[in-house]
Amino acid sequence: MKPFLGCGLLIAVVATGCGGDDPTGPGGDGPTDPAAAASVEITPGSVSFGAIGSSTALTAVVKDGDGNLLSSAAVAWTVAAAGIVSVNASSGALTSVANGTMTVRATSGSAQASIIATVAQIPISLSLGAAVTTFDIVGSKTTIQPVAADSNGNALASAVFIYASTNPAVVHVSSQGVVTANGPGLADISVSSGGLSDSRVFNVDIFGPQGSAVFGGGIACSGGMVGSFPCDRINLVAYLPLAGLGADSTDILNDMWGWTDPSTNTEYALVARKDGITFVNLGDPERPRAVGHLPAAGAPTRWRDVKVYQNHAYIVADASPGHGVQIFDLRRLRGVDVFTTFTEDGRYMGVSSVHNIAINEATGFAYATGSNSGGIVCGGGLHMIDLSNLTSPSFAGCFSDPTTGRIGTGYSHDVQCVVYAGPDTDHSGREICIGSNETAISVADVTNKGSPVAISTATYPDVGYVHQGWLTEDHRYFIQNDELDERDGLVSSTRMLVWDMTDLDDPVLITEHLGPTAAIDHNMYVKGHFVYHSNYHFGLRVVDVSNPASPIEAGFFDTHPPDDFVGFDGSWSNYPFFGSGIIAVTSAEEGLFILRLQP
Repeated sequence: MKPFLGCGLLIAVVATGCGGDDPTGPGGDGPTDPAAAASVEITPGSVSFGAIGSSTALTAVVKDGDGNLLSSAAVAWTVAAAGIVSVNASSGALTSVANGTMTVRATSGSAQASIIATVAQIPISLSLGAAVTTFDIVGSKTTIQPVAADSNGNALASAVFIYASTNPAVVHVSSQGVVTANGPGLADISVSSGGLSDSRVFNVDIFGPQGSAVFGGGIACSGGMVGSFPCDRINLVAYLPLAGLGADSTDILNDMWGWTDPSTNTEYALVARKDGITFVNLGDPERPRAVGHLPAAGAPTRWRDVKVYQNHAYIVADASPGHGVQIFDLRRLRGVDVFTTFTEDGRYMGVSSVHNIAINEATGFAYATGSNSGGIVCGGGLHMIDLSNLTSPSFAGCFSDPTTGRIGTGYSHDVQCVVYAGPDTDHSGREICIGSNETAISVADVTNKGSPVAISTATYPDVGYVHQGWLTEDHRYFIQNDELDERDGLVSSTRMLVWDMTDLDDPVLITEHLGPTAAIDHNMYVKGHFVYHSNYHFGLRVVDVSNPASPIEAGFFDTHPPDDFVGFDGSWSNYPFFGSGIIAVTSAEEGLFILRLQP
């Protein structure tokens, strides 16, 4: 029996009948059979997206086993897994969701086809995305968060960024996009990715309204001024305000010392702050650069001191119980090109809170003075420390002369210790310490740390506070300052005392030199025939002691321009021992000055 052909060959598809309106009625073909779908073809044969959120329309052609088009065949669209692309189940509209590849299927009855859809974002825009482009403190940091975007503005999570700075001495950028303020000035930071790039100008403005005219370049003292700073015969080499040292306006500077790297001859200033020590590279003295900071080991304090032995810094702090002696290997400063927060290399805890520290580099012993708040205080006199093990020193002994000091314990505010090479042959080659002990100077032989010997003491009329002093290079004279005689009205102007130490058993005061103002004097050091004398509100005074009995003013640089009053602001200390001839000076609220005496 022949099959019934009706109005044509029977095709099992979802479609209308041959002639009648009702395919199930008389003369109709009956329901279509989706199982008759033999093949599905998807157009296009593959899809590639260059952006997330883009869409395209997929179409499917369904045919029976004889290759006839089933135009009304139902097609269901699916993806192998969610996350890369999404597809409308009925319309075939395909949308990119994330980078990757995914199989997309079209199913009609038992027939099925698939294609591969690829999503690979193509960056067409790049933005540096810097929220902060101006810094007012060296050491400040920000992290760049650049965005590479596709044509729909969606960020490429896999973008690889390359960063660069046009001047790393101003702003340094790491491979992770961390930007660090290194020094004053302007520099471009750029980012590149996939052939695209963007940049911003970054500004390190550490001077604020003062301007940067006095930053560096070597400005001669002319007409009695350098910028806003009064001067006489001393030139300004460079100036770093507090912000240039990584400190904010609430911080203050205090003591300081210097170090010269024996491998590179690079000079460094070690600048004490309330909250630690900042290291300043003076390799180019006209462009000094703070390269890092060692935070304090105890509470912030306005009294901190640092000295150097064998490329290691030894740091103490007063009014900071538990601080001890911090130790830092200065060789770690080599090659540092970005402001770094350092950690200590050791700590000596034989003392707790200490006012000052001196080191005799010829013998390798340190002398902590003004010890208190714990440990072996030695009456506040000399706590002697053996530095044979640089990062793990050991206690060596005590010395104090109870006939000195305000409370009769031999408290020593500061001390200088030398292998004596002066005119008193009775003590030649011995290790001699001269302490400034509040009420008197104290001379002692500490060669034998287990049994030190008091040699002599000496005082003078109208003592305010015997603060600090320094021997001349021939060890014949000791130049001393008194911190409170100006404040207490005992003298009319800054007093500098000169002792003849020809006989260590009997020091003789030979002169009192009065300075040009009534500013309180502080730390002083002797190099050659000059005394470099920090006077708080007046700044740095240089006094010629070629004839110690008749000192002569040789110049000054006023680091505290507002006034020369009796007070404790302004220049705390200085370091004149650099081989280059520069003089580094700290001024509490103003910052670090690099100076040079005119020839």
